[in-house]
Amino acid sequence: DRYIRNLIYRMSKKSSIAIFIAATSALAISTADSNSVKSGENDLGGLKEWNTDMELDADFVLDKDAQKIADEAGLPKTNVLYYFKTKQELYVAVLEETLSLWNSRFDKATVEDDPAEVLANYIAEKMEVSRTHPMASKIFAMEIINGAQNLSGYFDEEHALWMKGRLAVIDAWVKAGKLPPVEGEYLLYTIWASTQHYADFSAQITRLRGKKMTKSDFEDATKQVVKLVLGGCGLSVPENFEV
Repeated sequence: DRYIRNLIYRMSKKSSIAIFIAATSALAISTADSNSVKSGENDLGGLKEWNTDMELDADFVLDKDAQKIADEAGLPKTNVLYYFKTKQELYVAVLEETLSLWNSRFDKATVEDDPAEVLANYIAEKMEVSRTHPMASKIFAMEIINGAQNLSGYFDEEHALWMKGRLAVIDAWVKAGKLPPVEGEYLLYTIWASTQHYADFSAQITRLRGKKMTKSDFEDATKQVVKLVLGGCGLSVPENFEV
């Protein structure tokens, strides 16, 4: 799976994808039960720090959340502690990796590329992440809603630079006549909102539809989102995304 390979390659500290997937499940439950997640506090959305005041090979007892993540990941519990010394460190790693997962396709876009192809594939990739990693998206949404205090360094520096670079590509497309005049900032916000909605508001979609969305439903929804976004930009929909 392309997404899994990319995730393993980029995962901070070369940690296992299994830890990431298990952590999103545990963290989603904890952050959803909290009204706020404050940076620098030991109680991170209901999650206490690991018991890691002693050496890793010492005799100590993990709290139930650390053990649950290790069990669900199918890895030794020491792996969790080796890669993530505290729950806040694990939480921030999940947030940062979610951004990397969302942006991997668009990272490589240049002015030489066809904007219709790039944007359609970017939308498709984000929709696939909403389908396969909904918990990660929900955790990220909760963090943003609560003020993004745990993302202050990474978000304000690395992600801000990423955003600046992507806007430069969109502006270059406009100047090259490949894309009608459009404000890149608002274009990206629209793509994020329309694709992440399928993860963050999955409960609403399920209730309104009367059933959960299947893989086929996501494929149909992807084509519709591509059609709406590219149509709004005055671009033709690539053949493989035509409804």
